[in-house]
Amino acid sequence: MPSGPYNGEEDDFGSLPGGVKLSWGIVKKPKRGPKGELSIPQIVEAAMGIADEEGLAAVSMSKVAQKLGFTPMSLYRYVSSKEELIQLMQDAACDIRVPSLREEVGWREEMREFFEESVRVFREHPWYADIQITSIPLTPNILRMIDWMMRIMRNFPLNDFEKMSFVLLLSSYARACGLIERDMIGVMRSGKTMEEFGGIQFTAALKKLVKQEQFPYLYPVLMSGAYTGEVESPIGDDLAFGLERILDSIEQYVETRRAMQSGN
Repeated sequence: MPSGPYNGEEDDFGSLPGGVKLSWGIVKKPKRGPKGELSIPQIVEAAMGIADEEGLAAVSMSKVAQKLGFTPMSLYRYVSSKEELIQLMQDAACDIRVPSLREEVGWREEMREFFEESVRVFREHPWYADIQITSIPLTPNILRMIDWMMRIMRNFPLNDFEKMSFVLLLSSYARACGLIERDMIGVMRSGKTMEEFGGIQFTAALKKLVKQEQFPYLYPVLMSGAYTGEVESPIGDDLAFGLERILDSIEQYVETRRAMQSGN
């Protein structure tokens, strides 16, 4: 967790939520208590452990305190509310290793890496998607991920708004894929099979229920076996296929903008 200056004044930092201030280290550190072993990283790690095992709803200040062997009041000296704690958990989940700059690596490959790291957050911390989006990203680790995307697009002939739109596009797709993967993992843990998740076992029933006059465009897709995965897909993994089409669209847009700027 980064450390930063604190001048005791409600200046420009006054508008920031408490958890955001804590993530930047711009609050006064609490005085050491009788035991003095607690720290914000310890509290966040314990809370994330609970959420990983039991879900975000299971996280409470009292439960975190119990896991650490302290009283809830001890925690409040470091983090003043559950809301602040969740903000810290959200940022900590995005503490990823950003690859060093490699000029020989193309931007498409780098965006694939960004996408995979983004999905991995949901895979490792299924509760992450349960945190409501309440503002633009404000915490350091999440901003570091955005900075990574900006670095990937450093040579694009685009303005800042276009680049931010692509950050949102790729991040949103990663979030959607992360949710699907999270749910799939949940299904597997509940004892169900991949066939149940994919729908292949429902093929026969759907072919009887779905009538051509009611679903004229879906009907042939269902009958071909593509809808429930009855036949092998020629395009491979659906989510990877979707990612490549997003990258294709970005590439086409960038090349169009480059041609416009060169006058061709």
